[in-house]
Amino acid sequence: MKKINLGISILVTAWLLAFPALAAEISPDTLVDTTAQEVLAIIRQDKDIRAGHTGKILNLVEAKVLPHFNFTRMTRLSMGKNWNVASPEQQQELVKEFRALLVRTYSNALASYRDHQIKVEPARVKPGDIDITVKTQVMEEHGQVPVPIDYSMERSADGWKVYDVTVAGVSLVTNYRGSFNTQIRDGGVAKLLKTLQDKNRGLEARDKENKTAAK
Repeated sequence: MKKINLGISILVTAWLLAFPALAAEISPDTLVDTTAQEVLAIIRQDKDIRAGHTGKILNLVEAKVLPHFNFTRMTRLSMGKNWNVASPEQQQELVKEFRALLVRTYSNALASYRDHQIKVEPARVKPGDIDITVKTQVMEEHGQVPVPIDYSMERSADGWKVYDVTVAGVSLVTNYRGSFNTQIRDGGVAKLLKTLQDKNRGLEARDKENKTAAK
């Protein structure tokens, strides 16, 4: 799996997706622009989040991010042609474990980006558009080179949802597809599921250890 700061992608997605129930009436770029500062303010003001409090970080992600991801489509795209090889039960488990992996792996990135800013490029959304890319740049206040992050979003009955994130030209979905395909080639869908489950258990144990050490 290519090494890339996907933590940034999850972080910025958290900024973008903390929006009210009427978000379906807002264009994706406006949604990004108006809600980014709200979540960033939460990060800056909450000393527990800045200190890496796992519970609060996960709660923030659960409340503001996860309802606005299409994890089923994200998992399906990451599986590629192997999605149809999995049984319906395996597909459900894959979505569950992939969702947990992304949350557990990258949620702690929230604590360290209180000094970042985001610039959103205007998006040309036509009335009939159902799929669009929102382009952004993430930068530190101290002037480092901006990181381009693009969000592939689809219109649904529940509003716009993210199904892929591209950081500096590297797609999260494509990045995982190579790893998933390798696991399936070596041991089938069952091996991929076990790998994801083991990884998630390891991350959960790490978080518990960190919480204990912080007491």
